[in-house]
Amino acid sequence: MHHPHLHCLVPAGGISPDGSRWLRCRLKYFLPVKVLGKMFRGKFLDLVREAYARGKLRFFGSTKPLADRVSFDRFTMHLREIKWVVYAKSPLDGPEHVIKYLARYTHRVAIANGRIVEFADGRVTFRWRDSRDGNKQKLMTLDAVEFIRRYLLHVLPCGFVKIRRFGFLANRTRRASLALCRTLLTSRPAPVQSITPERQRAIERRCPICREGRMAVIDYITAREFAFIGATPQIDTS
Repeated sequence: MHHPHLHCLVPAGGISPDGSRWLRCRLKYFLPVKVLGKMFRGKFLDLVREAYARGKLRFFGSTKPLADRVSFDRFTMHLREIKWVVYAKSPLDGPEHVIKYLARYTHRVAIANGRIVEFADGRVTFRWRDSRDGNKQKLMTLDAVEFIRRYLLHVLPCGFVKIRRFGFLANRTRRASLALCRTLLTSRPAPVQSITPERQRAIERRCPICREGRMAVIDYITAREFAFIGATPQIDTS
């Protein structure tokens, strides 16, 4: 039941090194998830092995045999051969959805009081959402000790920070960086020069939805302009 993980909100772009432009990600994806999975696996296991070498790991119960160096090395080598899955999905639909998403994690721990239905005879009944069954609300009853055990899995160890910010959201430079981002996002993006004119015309002619209709880019609008318009773009494939 122990499932350590972290949630990341990553902007679809960033400030160029010289601070003169906003660099947008490609339309298809922001990060190649297969490459990200391999990188995360390698870095994570390297840090685990480093912690083991420094005597920072303790093993109990079924993991006790891993205290032996040979068993630990064999176990981590096996983990390097397993495919690690990194899940990344499309951006959240607007600022309101971002706020609702963050609200579930920033100021709560494990479960809200409103989800606890009953506590009787040393057992706790609470509501939960079954994502495998159409997100239906269901009831679950656990022994109080087991409920507390699961609850404590969500409590961060001493010294851990619940929310951390990096890049242009880092605390020391956030005010100036956000002001620069707003300035850059209101400016018209420079035309793409990394592909040949022939390739550019081919991309412009093909509809990204049906892959058959012909279309042509007649203008560009910034992210701020699009948010201000608040309209859904219409594609003419005639």
